[in-house]
Amino acid sequence: MDREISKEERLRVRNKRLVRYGVIGGGGFLVLWLLISSFRTSVHFKDLTLSAVDRGVIEVSVSASGKVVPAFEEIINSPINTRIVQVYKKGGDSVEVGTPILKLDLQSTETAYRKLLDEEQMRRYQLEQLRMDNQTYLSDLAMKVKISAMKLDRMEVELRNERYLDSLGSGTADKVRQAELAYNTGRLELEQLQQMYENGQLVKAADLKVKELEFQIFQKSLAEMKRTLDDAQIRSPRKAILTYINNQVGAQISQGEQVAVISDLSHFKVDGEIADSYGDRVAAGSKAVVKIGNEKLTGVVSSVTPLSKNGVISFSVQLDEDNHRRLRSGLKTDVYVMNAVKDDVLRLANSSYYVGPGEYDLFVLDGEDKLIQRKVRLGDSNFEYVEVVEGLQAGDRVVISNMNEFKNKKSIKVK
Repeated sequence: MDREISKEERLRVRNKRLVRYGVIGGGGFLVLWLLISSFRTSVHFKDLTLSAVDRGVIEVSVSASGKVVPAFEEIINSPINTRIVQVYKKGGDSVEVGTPILKLDLQSTETAYRKLLDEEQMRRYQLEQLRMDNQTYLSDLAMKVKISAMKLDRMEVELRNERYLDSLGSGTADKVRQAELAYNTGRLELEQLQQMYENGQLVKAADLKVKELEFQIFQKSLAEMKRTLDDAQIRSPRKAILTYINNQVGAQISQGEQVAVISDLSHFKVDGEIADSYGDRVAAGSKAVVKIGNEKLTGVVSSVTPLSKNGVISFSVQLDEDNHRRLRSGLKTDVYVMNAVKDDVLRLANSSYYVGPGEYDLFVLDGEDKLIQRKVRLGDSNFEYVEVVEGLQAGDRVVISNMNEFKNKKSIKVK
C-alpha cells in the first residue's frame, strides 16, 4: 500500500535539487566567463604608449652608468710630518687664491731651513775664498814664469858674450860650455814653469767647477725645502669651494696625508663606468650623451683608463655645457657613448622594454581596437631608437609601455 509523502519531505527534496542545479549552473557560468575572458582580454587605449616604426639614421651607442663630478678638484696634502695647529675655514666655504685654510706646526721645519740658510752663506764664502786662492796661486806661477823668462834672456846674452870672446881668443872653451849649460838649464826650468802654469789653470778651473756644482746642488736642496715650507702654509691654490678639510686641531698628520680638497662647483664633468666587454667601443673623442631625467647633455669622451678594474673600465666625459643648471656633484646619470652610424634602417623608439639585441614579443596595433603579439628581432640601439632587424614594417604601431601582465596573451582587445 502506497504511503503519502509528507510536505516537509517534498520541500527538502526540491531544495536539494535546486541547490544542485544552482551549483552546476554557477560553475558553468564561471567556466564560461573565464573562457571568454581568456580570449577577450582588453586594455584601455589611454594606458598604452605607442611608437610608429619608421626608417632613418641610428647613431649606435653603448650605455654606461655615470656620476657627475667637479670639472676641477685638487687634493691638498701635507708636505711634512707635523700636526694641525689652527683651522681657518670649514667645509663648504668659498676660497680665493692664496686664502689660508689651516695652520700646521712648522717650528722644526723653519729651524732646519734657517740652518740651511746659514750653511748656504758659509758655502758662498768658501767658494769665494777658493776663487781668491786659485787666483793667487796662478798669479804667483805667472810671476815665476816671467822671472824665469828674464833670467833665460840674461843667460842667452852671457852665452853670446862668451862665444864672442872665445872667437877673439880672450875666452875659454870651459866658460862657453858653462854658459851653454846654464842657458839650457834655464830654458828647461822656464818650460817646466810654463807647463805648471797651464796645468794649474786647468786643475784650479776644474776644482772651482766642482765646488760651484756642489753649491748649485745645495741651492736646489734649499729651494726644495723653501718650497716645502711654503706648501706647508696651507693656502688655496685657486678660487674654488672647500669640499673637505681635516679640522681636528692637534691631530698628527704624516707627510703626503690629505688635509683638504677644493673643487670648482661651477663646472662639471661626468665619470662613467662600463663593462670591460664593451671597452673596445669607448675611445677618447667619441661623442657622448648624458641623460639627467628628461634632460640630454652632449659631450665627448675626454679620457679612458687603459686597464680594467673589477670588470669595468672607467672614462670621463667633457660636457659641452658643463655649467648646466641640472648638474650637481654626485648626481647619478645614464651615459650613452656613440660608436657607429647606421643609415636607412627600420627603427623603433627606445624604452624600458629593450634590454639588448635579441628576440622580443611585442604587441602591434591591428586596426584601432586590437593588439596582436608578434615575434620581433631587434638589433643595436641608442638612447632614442632601437634598430628593427625583422618582424616589423614601416608604419607599424608598436606598444613600448610595460605589457608584462599580458605576456601570455596572443591578442588583446583595445577599449
